Amino acid sequence: MRPPSVGFVSLGCAKNLVDSEHMASALRTDGIPLARSPEEAEVILINTCGFIGDAKEESVDAILAACARKKTGACKAVVVAGCLTQRYGAELQRAIPEVDAWLGLDEIGGIGRIVRRLARGERGLLQVSAHSKKIFSPFPSRVLLTGGPFAYLKIAEGCNHRCAFCAIPAIRGRYRSRTLPDVLREAEDLLARGIKELNLISQDTTRYGLDLGGGASLPELLRELGRLGGRFWVRLLYGHPSHVTDELLETMAAVPQACQYLDIPIQHSHPDVLRAMNRAGSVEAVLTLADRARRLMPGVVLRTTCLVGFPGETDEHFEDLVRFVRKTEFDHLGVFAYSREEQTAAADLPRQVPAAVANRRRSRLMRIQQGIVRRRLEKKIGETDTVLVVEGPERTGQPWVARSRGQAPEVDGVTFVQGERKPLRAGSFLRVRYARTLGYDLEAQPQG
Repeated sequence: MRPPSVGFVSLGCAKNLVDSEHMASALRTDGIPLARSPEEAEVILINTCGFIGDAKEESVDAILAACARKKTGACKAVVVAGCLTQRYGAELQRAIPEVDAWLGLDEIGGIGRIVRRLARGERGLLQVSAHSKKIFSPFPSRVLLTGGPFAYLKIAEGCNHRCAFCAIPAIRGRYRSRTLPDVLREAEDLLARGIKELNLISQDTTRYGLDLGGGASLPELLRELGRLGGRFWVRLLYGHPSHVTDELLETMAAVPQACQYLDIPIQHSHPDVLRAMNRAGSVEAVLTLADRARRLMPGVVLRTTCLVGFPGETDEHFEDLVRFVRKTEFDHLGVFAYSREEQTAAADLPRQVPAAVANRRRSRLMRIQQGIVRRRLEKKIGETDTVLVVEGPERTGQPWVARSRGQAPEVDGVTFVQGERKPLRAGSFLRVRYARTLGYDLEAQPQG
């Protein structure tokens, strides 16, 4: 029997995308074809996010849309995997019986067997372990779904932090690092395939190796990646302020391939709020991080995330955050309004902030950040820089899309390259001069 084709809908963060790539690789290894799109697939696989309310709603909408395609399209079965399944598997199976199979986080490696069972006519499959404990090594030449000359390199799974607002430890389990040789083998494979940017990810990238012992650490990983040689970038995403050591900053400054870019969610600035969030250990680190990073790496680009509307956050607490953001001038900043989540300590806290108040605070902080970004980008006009070309124009005369070391994929702005007469190639490095700002983006002209 010919196995059915599988098409992916991957939702949520880059860590989830790596899980989708793992499943795609497992299917390919098992001889199961991958469809060019979910619309053309006989089996639609939805890898869900279950982090906050909006993400859960998006996942459920995608599930229902896929189930509807069983009546109108080529789709014969729907498989749902990922965080939402891990968190609510049995409950979801009862609520959405149209889904043919549910797969937890530790079960994604068996996706091929699930698809073949569906092809034999089995339905109502539920495979979700009580607790997520595994960490998967990648398949050789794993399928990449980024669509560009960059890849996400997951170096650990799970989280040991117990932030009061976050359900990730309950969903993905305790922190567990991949071994250094395992990560390096994957890095070498990706670089050999032409990848020019390795984005290191985990729930807390800066904690890497602390559970392994034997000297494994993020600075050591960066040094080993640098020893591979060649022209490529390494970027750190999803760190924690408490684990940004001077050794890490000095290593980032010393390794040529390391982007001087830090993605460190601070969540808040006021000690009272941080303590209520169970992030009391990060108070001093939050307040000193920017100055320390800019002293050791004068050109560092700082990205952070803030959470407003946490239970008990007063107007005074919020104004403290406003002053801190204005003073620090992060290069990139995202703001989330608090989402009350079951299985979290904050769900039962008193003085819950009304959603309307949290959303107003979010909007105000984002407006302030827009002004900061505009001023910081305007200072770049006339400067020269090296960018990575990531995407060609759709039509003749349109710009090429590139990113600098200070622009992470998916979450930051891009650099549009205008005026290049000779054809460019995605994955090439190009020297440019910044010409003007375009909101969060930049426009640049080739140099040389």
